[in-house]
Amino acid sequence: MAKRLSVVVSQSPSKNPAKRKLEEDIVAGLLFENGIDVTIVPNLYDIKPDSTGMLALKQIGGNTVVVSWLFERAAHWVLDRNAIHGHVGQVLMQNDDEEDEDEESDESDADGADEPDDKERVIDSREIPNRKIYCLDLKISNRAEDYIEEVKRIQTENAVKIVGLGDIINAAPVRPKNNGNGTGSSNGTNGNGLPVLSASDRMVSPTNDTALAADGGLDQPSVVNRIEGVAGRRWYPVIDYSRCTNCMECIDFCLFGVYGVDKIDTILVEQPDNCRKGCPACSRVCPENAIMFPQHKTPAIAGSAELNASLKIDLSQLFGAPADGRSAEELAALERDEQLVAAGREAVGMSVGMPRRHEKSESQPKDDLDDLVDELNDLDI
Repeated sequence: MAKRLSVVVSQSPSKNPAKRKLEEDIVAGLLFENGIDVTIVPNLYDIKPDSTGMLALKQIGGNTVVVSWLFERAAHWVLDRNAIHGHVGQVLMQNDDEEDEDEESDESDADGADEPDDKERVIDSREIPNRKIYCLDLKISNRAEDYIEEVKRIQTENAVKIVGLGDIINAAPVRPKNNGNGTGSSNGTNGNGLPVLSASDRMVSPTNDTALAADGGLDQPSVVNRIEGVAGRRWYPVIDYSRCTNCMECIDFCLFGVYGVDKIDTILVEQPDNCRKGCPACSRVCPENAIMFPQHKTPAIAGSAELNASLKIDLSQLFGAPADGRSAEELAALERDEQLVAAGREAVGMSVGMPRRHEKSESQPKDDLDDLVDELNDLDI
């Protein structure tokens, strides 16, 4: 059963005219496409759970395309934290560095060089609804046509998958029902042994535009729902549960009451607005790079896929660490101390939330990657 496709356009938090024009050009272009419903909301990251914008997004069912100024990974998990769940839909529009990473990953898999990841991730124990969420990053291109074409591709892909091969086979030419003179039968076969189908019995073929319009109102023009209201700027961590191992190092490290656990003791961002604006310290101490701050200027912290979760946190330059020999952990402790002092509290340095990490590092011998990191740290680059 083919259905209409929902597209969500998340506006930039800034009023940059070039960004706003790109957003509006995409919406205008989608208006000419049948079978698409468009919802325009303020910046996805800033919307609060009980706001009109988020309530509108929760009402959207089925496969959805989200177009935003966030990295694809960040947009998906911002939705997830607001109880909008779904499988990651594969998109063709990607940053160049992410495409290179995919190619390198494929080569590694082919060579068998990568060790299997036997860690249990939080997502492994979760039930995900049978829907896909496709996230498009507006930073990739300044051409509205590129996004419109990708939405059309996704729409076609979903229509073909929903109708299915079996339905295509059944999309035989219409033959008349039994009219009393033996020329046809809705329950019988023709001379070649094939079933005779009436127009009301047969399924439609996704290769036929009129057939696609037979269900779900696909022949109807686009509908645009614009959610007004400016969301205030926010700053809070977003957890990628496809990487998170529930190690609890973030809740040990954070001293502002941001993190908590649910009824089955899974880590979550319980009090997002307790987070100190501009502080990404907990993302630096996460051993799986599972914590994002979507508005941070450093791509690895903002949710870019450029840093694989298996890489160690010691590669601190990817996280914007200063080139003065300090590790990402030391930088995180410094950032936390700055926020503690600003809040009228005492600095704690490396004495809180770090012992377990140090115990792990001291108990394990250095490997080749550790040696490589040491060499990189010694280089004056």
